[in-house]
Amino acid sequence: MADPKGFLTTPRRLRERRAAQERVGDWHEVYPQRGLLPIIGGQAGRCMDCGIPFCHNACPLGNLIPDWNFLVTCEDWKGASAHLHATNNFPEFTGRLCPAPCESACVLAINSDAVTIKNVEVAIADQAWQLGLETPKPPERLSGKTVAVVGSGPAGLAAAQQLTRAGHTTTVYERADRIGGLLRYGIPGFRLEKHHLDRRIEQLRAEGTKFRTEVAVGTDLPADELRARYDALVIAVGATAWRDLPVPGRELSGIHQAMEYLPLANRVLEGDFAEPPLTAEGRHVVIIGGGDTAADCLGTALRQHAADVTQLDINPRPDDVRAEDQPWPVHPKIYRITASHEEARELAHLREDGPAPEPGADPRVFSAATMRFEGDEHGSVRSLHLVEVEPAERRPLAGTERTIRADLVLLALGFAGPERDSGLTHQLGVEFDKAGNLARGRDFATSADGVFVAGDAGRGQSLIVWAIAEGRAVAAAVDRYLSGSGSTALPAPIAPTDRPLVV
Repeated sequence: MADPKGFLTTPRRLRERRAAQERVGDWHEVYPQRGLLPIIGGQAGRCMDCGIPFCHNACPLGNLIPDWNFLVTCEDWKGASAHLHATNNFPEFTGRLCPAPCESACVLAINSDAVTIKNVEVAIADQAWQLGLETPKPPERLSGKTVAVVGSGPAGLAAAQQLTRAGHTTTVYERADRIGGLLRYGIPGFRLEKHHLDRRIEQLRAEGTKFRTEVAVGTDLPADELRARYDALVIAVGATAWRDLPVPGRELSGIHQAMEYLPLANRVLEGDFAEPPLTAEGRHVVIIGGGDTAADCLGTALRQHAADVTQLDINPRPDDVRAEDQPWPVHPKIYRITASHEEARELAHLREDGPAPEPGADPRVFSAATMRFEGDEHGSVRSLHLVEVEPAERRPLAGTERTIRADLVLLALGFAGPERDSGLTHQLGVEFDKAGNLARGRDFATSADGVFVAGDAGRGQSLIVWAIAEGRAVAAAVDRYLSGSGSTALPAPIAPTDRPLVV
């Protein structure tokens, strides 16, 4: 421990965000470029270097958190970066996007404020790049084996980087026109500026990973033909089969899936459009869903100057503190305010039309279910009928139905696994499990020889840290398969059956 009393004398201090009114005027990350380093050493010094680090256990990647906390307090950025990258290929992504279950499991969180692990992580990652520490690491020799990775999200990229560094000639196939999967088109720039992603992709290229975009395996390229070309194949296509809302009026125009809406805003930032083909500008927006994707839609709509935005969440409002049935060290369901919700609350009083909510009003309506949509004579949605529901069984409560204005509705209801009609799985003979995900064994292998599954395609919709962890683990499994000896030098932090400490 750098400071044995740090957890007693130094209060928790989070990275400050830019002013809400400033940041909704651009698409840059909500945090300023400067301002983290002056506080991060003291925050890392709050770590107690526990004999049993529960933060380490709560992280799917097995991040060596106490180790790099100590190195940060010593301003040993090289050592901290080495320890961080030993378990995590892309800490600049997780340090920005992960909900940090490690902090919920921090021993300090039993009766105090957890260490700001996520902020320390992103500080190390950014310093590593700034100081030139994160250089390409090509293999010393090639194995003569070839691997195809289908999908370029965090699981696919992590698997590809590990396999390339192990000496296998690895090619990533992506059906979109750019590499990155949901990191590219699903996550808005205010949460992850794309230069972070571009920088990593260039590192992978410099190490020897090859990329082929605009190739839909199973359609443009037969999957069985691809399998025949390579010694092994990794499926990392994610869980992209979105859930729908089959209620009366769903056929009206103006009702869109979140992943129809968010990619278009990202494509504007990529230079594909001057203006998004689908925009919230001047419209009364209703977002249905309570997760991160819904919050991303909220932040995007605010930056597109929506007339107003309401978010409907069928779940009840969580408590401000842990419930008794969600004890430490699990990652609890508590009331959280994302940067997007903070923006909506702070800017609510600036509305120019209609009655304005009080400053600080939450844009979310909890325990709310959509009954039906109604439209105008042109077939466009104009209103939404909702009803309050009983929290436990979600039964509609009599007398609570009301109507709200809506001329743009965004469905952010999550994903039900990988797409079933892509041709990829049928051509390879890969099976689905009861949950609708691709079936695999403990070694990530499917029923088809030499075909492996990693990430949300096999786990189901999950966190970025699980995707990267599975990408690293499947690389180890593929390396064992290719070696023929059952051994590998690659780390395998998890097995497909591992489960997070999350209620």
